[in-house]
Amino acid sequence: QVQLVESGGGLVQAGGSLRLSCAASGRATFNSYAMGWFRQAPGKEREFVAAITWNGHTLYADSAKGRNTISRDNAKSTVWLQLNSLKPEDTAVYSCAVGRWDTSVSSYDYWGQGTQVTVSS
Repeated sequence: QVQLVESGGGLVQAGGSLRLSCAASGRATFNSYAMGWFRQAPGKEREFVAAITWNGHTLYADSAKGRNTISRDNAKSTVWLQLNSLKPEDTAVYSCAVGRWDTSVSSYDYWGQGTQVTVSS
């Protein structure tokens, strides 16, 4: 089992930034797995934001390229998502997940509860 706990969400004005964190525990082989960030807005499907392999290869959704940065520290079993130039349409619950390096929800096995990001106009 893997436990994932996100933090760092909040209310921010358009154009602002947030840094989301995801701390993993419960599995010694965290370093071997990819980590992903997804988001889900009210009434919408969960969608891919970014992913990172154990050795730092990254993958971004088109909406995230140039504005978001995913990073990880294997020694700390933590992954971050830097959100910049936030827009009201970025408002969603952001969740991290452990699994394969992929954009599909079904490729990830363990999920955190999520952290709310709200962007005001």
